[in-house]
Amino acid sequence: MARIALIGASGQAGTRILKELSDRGHAVTAIARNPEKIAALPNVSAKAGDVADKDALAKLLAGHDAVVSAVRFADCDPRVLIDAVRAAGVKRYLVVGGAGSLEVAPGQRLIDQPDFPQAYRPEAGKGAEFLAVLKQEKELDWTFLSPSAEFVPGERTGKFRLGKDALLVGEQGSRISFEDYAVALVDEIERPAHSRQRFTVGY
Repeated sequence: MARIALIGASGQAGTRILKELSDRGHAVTAIARNPEKIAALPNVSAKAGDVADKDALAKLLAGHDAVVSAVRFADCDPRVLIDAVRAAGVKRYLVVGGAGSLEVAPGQRLIDQPDFPQAYRPEAGKGAEFLAVLKQEKELDWTFLSPSAEFVPGERTGKFRLGKDALLVGEQGSRISFEDYAVALVDEIERPAHSRQRFTVGY
């Protein structure tokens, strides 16, 4: 059992990651702006937290084995989050990434394609910036897990593929359920294989 702090525990990805961690017996401090929205699950302690308040966040994160960030990129500053994890003395930091920075061909990112939806561009751009900041990070043992292009509610099948920096495309296009994404992320917590790397998951 590991002690995990999960920031953004009430969001779409966060709720699935929280359930997966709880189901596997990990002790989770589930952090959200509105903790009353966090599901009541075994081994879960809900806490109110503000991603803009570095010092208060660092206090919440202290004493954990790993921190998972499942916060919308548009709602946070990567440097504040990274500084909070550092200040808390936690070495492992896993980030729920975005698909926009994945490559559709060598050197060609998904976000830069002409048909990339305009509505998703601001969030995807912030996600790419977050990854760029992480790549400069010298202290933390970080991992950035990018979902496939379609990141949607679905089933927990436990069957998926992993990749590195290239967008994964299968018979149903490029997609992954929140539930199977959570499996891949918690697998990475339990059996680290992508230290200081970005990787991706898809069908």
